[in-house]
Amino acid sequence: MNQQLRGESDYEQLPDDVPVSAHVADVEQGKGISAYFIFVIQVKLKGGGRYFIFRRYRQFHSLQAKLKGKFDPENNKTFNTCALPALPGKVYLGNKQEIAEKRIHELNIYMKKLLALPAWILLDEDLRIFFYQTTEDSVQVPKSLRRLRPPTRRVQTKTVKEEVIPEDEKPWAEALYNFTGASDLELTFKAGDIIYLLKRVNEQWFEGIHSHCTGIFPKSFVRIIKDLSQEVTAVQEDRRIVARWFRCVYHKEQCCEIRDIYLKAGISLHPEYKMLLSMMRAEFATEDIALNYCDPEGDLVRILDDMDMELMAMEAEERPKVTKADFVPWQLHVSRKNDLSIYNIHP
Repeated sequence: MNQQLRGESDYEQLPDDVPVSAHVADVEQGKGISAYFIFVIQVKLKGGGRYFIFRRYRQFHSLQAKLKGKFDPENNKTFNTCALPALPGKVYLGNKQEIAEKRIHELNIYMKKLLALPAWILLDEDLRIFFYQTTEDSVQVPKSLRRLRPPTRRVQTKTVKEEVIPEDEKPWAEALYNFTGASDLELTFKAGDIIYLLKRVNEQWFEGIHSHCTGIFPKSFVRIIKDLSQEVTAVQEDRRIVARWFRCVYHKEQCCEIRDIYLKAGISLHPEYKMLLSMMRAEFATEDIALNYCDPEGDLVRILDDMDMELMAMEAEERPKVTKADFVPWQLHVSRKNDLSIYNIHP
């Protein structure tokens, strides 16, 4: 957590329901006479709680105007003044969706700097109202969360050995926009930079190398010039049968049910996502389910594709969730598709 501009003692005295970090998880088109776009924002509270809010750019602009009127040194001659972060300006011409997509990075920087200001500003009524989850926010369900940074999808930061491959044969991409990583797990680059691709983390994130650093980055910020090849041999090896049982935790509305599931034909360490999803739909007799795994920090991460299955298997190999004989080491968590509350629990 960024506390560069805060006093530690002041921060500790803040209530648990004060927002301390936020980032844009997606952009959705709003319903109205004219086209407009809404930013889906994940907010984290000091007490550890997380939720989603839905805000238009004009609401950011209104908040900035109110804060300037109170705290900007040019508008306020009292002692309670502070230099506020810059908000990206209005754009009047162009494709509205493209404008919204390009604002994501700047809005993330704005919110990061805003919530790193002195503790007394975090208690401001207008700022808290902006980040407060209203009743309308609570009933809305995000559609895809394409840019939701999975806190558990960690990548290795050790030095990567250079492969003896000609530069023009390596998978690579060109950066379309500037991107600043939110942690040391993410790359930082500028528009026009070259990033060499290592693997696809999921449909929206890649892992790559830039300036001798390894990290993940969003696909939407780059143009793929030479895509990753399909390593058929490695995939076939990963699909080998290793056990006959796997453990599943089903998150119901009021409780959790643990099932040990037996497969006569066996199951691999890296099962296919669609196959496992189909199997769980049949097991629980409903289409309305989602697959998840529990990371080393105790957070649940939703599984969306085969790359997520690989991440689950990789983490389970390092820290087995199940150690019984003839069981795969990972443990599957099944939830209702629209139940987002499970992502704040620590099972």
